[in-house]
Amino acid sequence: MELRWLLCVTLLALGTLAVQAHDMDDDNEGDDVVDIEDDLDDGIEEAEELKPETSTPPPTPKVTYRPPVPTGEVYFVESFDKGTLDGWILSKAKKDDTDDEISKYDGKWEVQDMKDTKLPGDKGLVLVTRAKHHAISSKLSKPFVFDTKPLIIQYEVNFQNGIECGGAYVKLLSKTPELNLDQFHDKTPYTIMFGPDKCGEDYKLHFIFRHKNPKTGKYEEKHAKRPDADLKTYFTDKKTHLYTLVLNPDNSFEILVDQTVVNSGNLLNDMSPPVNPPREIEDPNDQKPEDWDERPKIPDPDAVKPDDWDEDAPAKIADENAVKPEGWLDDEPEYVADPDAEKPEDWDEDMDGEWEAPQIANPKCETAPGCGTWQRPMIDNPNYKGKWKPPMIDNVNYQGIWKPRKIPNPDFFEDLEPFKMTPFSAVGLELWSMTSDIFFDNFIICTERAVADDWANDGWGLKKAADGAAEPGVVGQMMAAAEEQRPWLWVVYILTVALPVFLVVLFCCSGKKQPSAAEYKKTDAPQPDVMDEEKEEEKDKGDKEEEEEEEEANEEKIGSDADIGSASQEEEEEDEEEDRKRASEEEETVNRSPRNRKPRKD
Repeated sequence: MELRWLLCVTLLALGTLAVQAHDMDDDNEGDDVVDIEDDLDDGIEEAEELKPETSTPPPTPKVTYRPPVPTGEVYFVESFDKGTLDGWILSKAKKDDTDDEISKYDGKWEVQDMKDTKLPGDKGLVLVTRAKHHAISSKLSKPFVFDTKPLIIQYEVNFQNGIECGGAYVKLLSKTPELNLDQFHDKTPYTIMFGPDKCGEDYKLHFIFRHKNPKTGKYEEKHAKRPDADLKTYFTDKKTHLYTLVLNPDNSFEILVDQTVVNSGNLLNDMSPPVNPPREIEDPNDQKPEDWDERPKIPDPDAVKPDDWDEDAPAKIADENAVKPEGWLDDEPEYVADPDAEKPEDWDEDMDGEWEAPQIANPKCETAPGCGTWQRPMIDNPNYKGKWKPPMIDNVNYQGIWKPRKIPNPDFFEDLEPFKMTPFSAVGLELWSMTSDIFFDNFIICTERAVADDWANDGWGLKKAADGAAEPGVVGQMMAAAEEQRPWLWVVYILTVALPVFLVVLFCCSGKKQPSAAEYKKTDAPQPDVMDEEKEEEKDKGDKEEEEEEEEANEEKIGSDADIGSASQEEEEEDEEEDRKRASEEEETVNRSPRNRKPRKD
């Protein structure tokens, strides 16, 4: 579910980006048309002049095989490009302590082209059969003597069908008077064994050398430490891999796969068992004294068991508070004889005894809480303490863990130059494999790193280049890796894609869209500085309109106050006029009165 959810989120985000990109293209389409229409005629003329007569796709890269040629002194070299086993000897020996049917070294070897080869003509030695012993060897041009020059052995291996259980290592056969390549077998003395080996899920890359004890003259195998690198891919990817061992006179060594170091160390420090034995060993005759006390703690001798400690109290007791469930069937057994069972026809009571029907669960108990005699459930006893033991205290007589004393090692020796191994004069493959068609190619034994590198570049490098030209792109390789070997890579791919997409959508698409400078140039829209000035003017205009509205409001208020004042003044004037009219009327009345009338003169 989580993987499906991540896929949905990724697809949604990619769809969002695609829609936005499409919208942006639509927005710019009209502007682009203006430019195109302006220069349409000129563009057509130029295109016609520059148009090539014919257009052909570039040729597919092709890698041609050429047999590698050594560029310096070599002790052994083999590319199998002759198509024969000339110079190689098939063993006719038998393995000791093995059944005759499988003891023979009758496994088949052939020189063939590699399956699905990208380099026609590049041949190699193929272990053809499975579940058989195989042994084949070839002489060096001259024996290799370990002195002041390095040893470099290098060859290619391809597990064309994978590998179930088997090896692809080589043996450098020691130079001895008894060496007979016609009888090469697993006990034939070798100086170095090197190469890949696998059985089950144990993937190995051997480097073993046989060291001669200078005191006893016996040989002992010394194994290099296991590499830290993961070797599984070299056995499962069905590709050709280059294995190289570099052994230096200063006792250092390097193991490389495909020209990459996967293991390194020193013959004196990184081999098991060590080349040199310890100076001192434990005395095998030393014995621990009888009174030696190795106990760091002892029971307290002064401790006394408490009086209330009951060692006989049981760990479990019946639950006294438990009550039998209602409906419990005390008289019904838990199991009854199967009423449908029938005695077999071949049942012999004399031989088999009296036949009894098999027992089945009582059907009546299915709907009841239980059947049979009810018993109280058991619970932990709160008074249980178990058997009393005295507490432990420090042992004042403790002497530590006894060890035997050290004595000088009578077998001690010191070999500071383990590089100087037994010379070898032949190279051989002695293998058992449960998988067929193991491909070997381009063996070289030399002393110069540059010679080995040139040989690798002309052989393995050519194969790698041919495979690379035929392989899919990076995306295809990532898909194949996720599908075939590491399904968890799908999660990594999805997170790698989804996180940037989410961030792009979040930070780039959430804000207000601003037109680009190109859009300003193609349209009459004002530039950002003009737009800023227009915004300021609009702001000032808005402020002025607000001030005018306030002034109009004040004038209306003042006007209303003036109207009220004029109305009151008119009322006062009307009152005064009425008073004057009243006064004049009163005066006229007085004048008409007889008292105030003047006497008439005759």
